[in-house]
Amino acid sequence: MAAYTLFTNPMSRGQIARWALHEAGAEYDQVLVDWADKPAEFLAANAMGKVPTLIHHSETGERVITECAAICAYLAEVEPEGKLLPSDAELADYYRWMFFAAGPVEQAIVGRSMSWEVPKEREGMVGFGSLERTLNALKGHLGGRDYVCGGNFTMADVYVGSQIDWGLIFGSIPPEPEFCAYAERLQARPAYKAAKAIDNALIEESRK
Repeated sequence: MAAYTLFTNPMSRGQIARWALHEAGAEYDQVLVDWADKPAEFLAANAMGKVPTLIHHSETGERVITECAAICAYLAEVEPEGKLLPSDAELADYYRWMFFAAGPVEQAIVGRSMSWEVPKEREGMVGFGSLERTLNALKGHLGGRDYVCGGNFTMADVYVGSQIDWGLIFGSIPPEPEFCAYAERLQARPAYKAAKAIDNALIEESRK
């Protein structure tokens, strides 16, 4: 048995967890989840029935991790050979922007896709304010730097980068030069290519 079991579906956020596993150099088995027939072992691990769900078969017992940002952060911590953790000086940017992407960025993009309009006078009541403010903050941070933490790639780039990568593909994030250049750097990584190749092949197979 591999160290990890990944419950996923290729047409889901499971792509983020797969990329994270490849960056960490972790061995894993996959269990593909059919939306209409979810495995009992999957529902036992995650009553929400959401993918990705990761089980770490550790020496101290089974550990279940859900939520993509949490999976990314966990793998960076427990798989040190991947060298995906920030330095002490980079720690603030690492946590700030990983969870900025998990909170305001995702909320703002989902809100826009659902046509939820926040009245201007109530923007202070929601965590993202507005999509424009959220994306401008992210663009301002990425401008003039290669990665979230500056010159070093960390696990924060897997999560932040996935949000930007998907946003550019599906049109929910505008093709600003800062976003496009960042996405291109990530797409050139061997682990990104390997993970995406697996999911793309699974998607193609499902369409036959």
